[in-house]
Amino acid sequence: MIINKAEFIISCTELSKCPKPILPEYAFIGRSNVGKSSLINMLADIRHLAKTSGTPGKTQLINFFLINESWHLVDLPGLGYAKAAKSSKATWEAMIQNYLSKRECLLSTFYLVDSRLEPQKIDLNFMEWMGKKQIPFVIVFTKADKISRPQLDKQVALYKKTLLKSWEDLPTMIFTSAEQKLGKEEIFDFIEQTNKIFKA
Repeated sequence: MIINKAEFIISCTELSKCPKPILPEYAFIGRSNVGKSSLINMLADIRHLAKTSGTPGKTQLINFFLINESWHLVDLPGLGYAKAAKSSKATWEAMIQNYLSKRECLLSTFYLVDSRLEPQKIDLNFMEWMGKKQIPFVIVFTKADKISRPQLDKQVALYKKTLLKSWEDLPTMIFTSAEQKLGKEEIFDFIEQTNKIFKA
């Protein structure tokens, strides 16, 4: 897939204000500071499409981007921003869960995890919630260039071992690096194949 056009459409907090559900959508989500905005910018090949920041919690709305005038990339707020007020975190969580569980044109969610860290409780809990809600998702390991390949393989093996304690089938897993543009082709291949299902 080649991105010929990527444009910001709208930011919102309510499902009723989202674009009409006539195009396939792919949501990107993960813990705060996992590298979500950098990954989105790498995929779109536009440096400032999604706002990046060294401060966690930058994304606080549901942000829609139209890609090639044919599908939406959706940037969701980061999970577990420690410095946010409890009321704000509760609002973000409710907004995210409402979107993910009720958006009929959402085909898959890319759940980002930091490849340098062992499985985190907040990530495992959210994946379990998506599983119970039957929300398809892909695990995207970010910052894969920050560790060696043997370390990365070890982390992935640990994730698989942890997930298999409660999961019969494992989700697709993709390694990425925003700096090295690693994983771009794999993510786009997944989207292209899934879009065919939507059109069918």
